[in-house]
Amino acid sequence: MDTLQNLRAFLAAARHGSFSEAARQMHVVPSVIAKRVSELERTTQSKLFVRSTRQLVLTDGGQKFHIHANALVAEFDSVIGSMKRQDGVLEGHLKVKMPTTLTVLYLARIVSAFQSQHERITMEVVLVDRTINPVEEGYDVVVTGLAESYEGVTDIPLCPLKRIVCASPEYLRKRRPPGHPRDLADHDCLVFRPKGPSWQFESPGGPISVDVPQKLVTNDNYILFSSACAGNGIAVLPEYLAKDSVQDGTLQVVLPDFPLPATWLKALVPKRRERLPHVMAMTDWLRTHLEKVPPWERA
Repeated sequence: MDTLQNLRAFLAAARHGSFSEAARQMHVVPSVIAKRVSELERTTQSKLFVRSTRQLVLTDGGQKFHIHANALVAEFDSVIGSMKRQDGVLEGHLKVKMPTTLTVLYLARIVSAFQSQHERITMEVVLVDRTINPVEEGYDVVVTGLAESYEGVTDIPLCPLKRIVCASPEYLRKRRPPGHPRDLADHDCLVFRPKGPSWQFESPGGPISVDVPQKLVTNDNYILFSSACAGNGIAVLPEYLAKDSVQDGTLQVVLPDFPLPATWLKALVPKRRERLPHVMAMTDWLRTHLEKVPPWERA
């Protein structure tokens, strides 16, 4: 158990960049945190932090060790939580990553309902719009609309994510609407950073890939949506975000004869954690609420 406490002290110091703040969080004095980290450095025979009077910074070895330490402590806590279940009631802690805009609009209610159903489950929900390897960054579940897959991680499909190319009528009055994807080279394009500036289209002649000019680059779909509505350019937007504005005329579909390839919302779960009861409960809950008819497609 001393090693476990040393790992917890190391993770707290890495998280807060300070022995003093880590000590406050763990309700001990700073010298205890420093001693535990020193013991861990002796055990690993490597220097984990570069120490200064202002802050602690992980060494290269410390960064690599942090990934494994985080996973070890999280797995230990999950196993203990599963052993402590009483009367079939789930217990445990879930660290979940979700996409920002989709979660604010729809997934937040689904996650909140899950926790209401399982009152002994504690959760940390982080909103991030970039690709994340759940093994390396210590997540139990990563919900994403991006295509990446990782070794040691199970991909669980949840539902299709439809996307449309659109712009405001104001923009299209000023600039001739593109008739073919290659015409986008002469337009202002609003780009979702995680997908990049290479836009893919389907056509009767096969797939088409176009590198578009980038007037705006952002990692948040709502910023793209707002910029498109303001007349700043052409954007690829999730249908759940743009459909109402298309219906009321605020946005207009562009290149309707060249659909975008289908993408999927999926859950990424580390293989060594996917059979834990509280992780299974979370992924089952997501499938139940998203697989058949996701909330943004309901009347």
